[in-house]
Amino acid sequence: MHRLATFKGLLPPIDRQAYHEGLRAMAPLGVAISVWGLVTGVAMVNSGLSIPMAILITLTVFAGSAQLAVLPLLATSAPLPIVWVTALLVNLRFVIFAAASRKSFVMLPWQQRMLAGYLNGDLGFALFSRRFADDPQRGTPEQWGYFYGGALVNWVAWMGSSIVGILLGGLAPTDWGLELGAYLALLAVVIPMVHRVPVAAGVLVTAAIAVATVHFPMRLGLLLAVLAGVAVAGRACGRKANRTAWWPWRATSPMRAR
Repeated sequence: MHRLATFKGLLPPIDRQAYHEGLRAMAPLGVAISVWGLVTGVAMVNSGLSIPMAILITLTVFAGSAQLAVLPLLATSAPLPIVWVTALLVNLRFVIFAAASRKSFVMLPWQQRMLAGYLNGDLGFALFSRRFADDPQRGTPEQWGYFYGGALVNWVAWMGSSIVGILLGGLAPTDWGLELGAYLALLAVVIPMVHRVPVAAGVLVTAAIAVATVHFPMRLGLLLAVLAGVAVAGRACGRKANRTAWWPWRATSPMRAR
C-alpha cells in the first residue's frame, strides 16, 4: 500500500503516488487552461470591472463560462438577481459532474465535499472519470489523491493566468486573436480524450447542439448540449458493454484507466 498523507479539515486522506499522477495528468493541459484564463481576465477588465472586483469574482466564481456570461449584464448594471440566475444556469453542468462523481465523495464530511465541489472543473472531471472508469471501488485515497493533484494544477493555472489577464487589462491588442487561441487550445485538449465510441458520440452531439443553440439567452444552449451529450454517451455505453477502444494508441495512453 502506498504511503498516505492525512490532512485534518478540508482534505481527506490522499495517496501520494496518485496525487502526483494527477499532477502529471493535468500538467500538459495547463497551457490551454492558462490561455483561456488569460482571455477571461482581459475580458473582465475590458468590460468595465475594476481590478479588485475582477479578482474577487475570479477567486470566488472559478468558472470561465459563467464569468464571461455575466459580463454584459454587469456592464449594463443589470439587477443582481438576474446576474446570479444567469451564472447559476450556465454552471448547471457542474451539477451533472457532481452527480456523476458522487459515489467517490459522498462519504466525506461536508466541508471536504464543499471544497471538492469548488475545485471540480470540466477538465478535471474528464480526467478523473477516465482514470477511474473501470474501478469498482469508490471513495478511496487513491481517487482523492488523483483528484486533488489535478485540481491543484487546474486552480493554479486558471487563477494565475486570469489575474495576469486582469492586470494586463486593455494592454492586450484586440488583433492578437486571443479568443481564437483559447478555443484552439481547448480543442487540442479535448480531442485526445475522445478514445471510445460512446465518448465520441457524446462529444459530437454536444458540439452540434452547442452550435445550434449558440444564440439562446443566458447560454442555456450550453446546458442543453451537456445534458444531451451525457444522455447519448450513457446510452452508447449501455449498448457497448465491452467498451472496446477504437483508437489504436489507447493501450499506451498514460492516462488510461487501469
